[in-house]
Amino acid sequence: MKKALITGITGQDGSYLAEFLLKKGYQVHGMVRRVAFEDGNNRFSRINHLIKRGSIKLHGGSLESYPSICNVLTKVKPDEIYHLAAQSFVSYSFEDEHSTMHTNISGIHFVLAAASQIVPKAKFYFAASSEMFGDVLESPQTELTAFNPRSPYGVSKVSGYHLTHYYRNHPGINMFAVCGILFNHESPRRGMEFVTRKITHTTALIKHGLAKKLHLGNPDAKRDWGYAGDFVQAMWLMMQQSKPNDFVIATGETHTVREFAEEAFKVAGLDPTKYIVWNNPADIRPSEVNLLIGDYSKALKTLHWKPKVKFKDLVRMMVESDLKLVAQQFQKPKTS
Repeated sequence: MKKALITGITGQDGSYLAEFLLKKGYQVHGMVRRVAFEDGNNRFSRINHLIKRGSIKLHGGSLESYPSICNVLTKVKPDEIYHLAAQSFVSYSFEDEHSTMHTNISGIHFVLAAASQIVPKAKFYFAASSEMFGDVLESPQTELTAFNPRSPYGVSKVSGYHLTHYYRNHPGINMFAVCGILFNHESPRRGMEFVTRKITHTTALIKHGLAKKLHLGNPDAKRDWGYAGDFVQAMWLMMQQSKPNDFVIATGETHTVREFAEEAFKVAGLDPTKYIVWNNPADIRPSEVNLLIGDYSKALKTLHWKPKVKFKDLVRMMVESDLKLVAQQFQKPKTS
């Protein structure tokens, strides 16, 4: 039985990946910050169903502590390492660029260095990002498109990309290390701080009479939005190849934030013009990325991967999930 270690297992991608690997017959381990064990109901909300079944094993560790990473790798001795953990909220990276750089750059460096010493034969996956392209120099973006990041988060991911390549190509190391250049991928498990989830959750609140307005930033920013459940399959496929390589994972379609919001209100049966306030200063990035669209033809040809969930189906999935969630959280207690 293969063993996989997932950093960031409590996040959106980590939870979907854990489920996927379990179905493939893997023994799944996750590295989580020790503080998470103190508030398991909230911090483990995406994987509580797996914990209760005893399907996964969690290990305390921190991306900021090289010794703790070494301890986890020594205990688990994984065959595959999926490094998903990061400070992943782009807007926050402008507010605290120092912690973003430290966590994201030192984190991957520590994991790669420890793995190269403790489990040098293990395969390594790095969650790169379309934010590395930033102010894009060509469209659509491919594996050969030059990086031009416009946020501390994007810069940190470019650094992680080059560190991964260093450990892959250094003649004294030669790790099987790959980068998945993932474009935006969403789901009902997306964090509330991300614009897509903010839209669908606030739509649900408005539908239930619990909010009056939805404040958003730039309506014209375009993104390539896919479904996280589809994207984790691509991560696994990259790790099954005979030679390490990098792949853009995307849908090849672009939609504006306005389109996403209007579709969400349509699903809920609401008129968006009555509730959405655009260009809210608090929701506009200091440095906006206006267009991201990926060309996944290499993944299609080599991995035989393609996205399954369409844009409108993704929005509907998220809105319907939040409508149920809000109804459960705010339902009135029954009176006898």
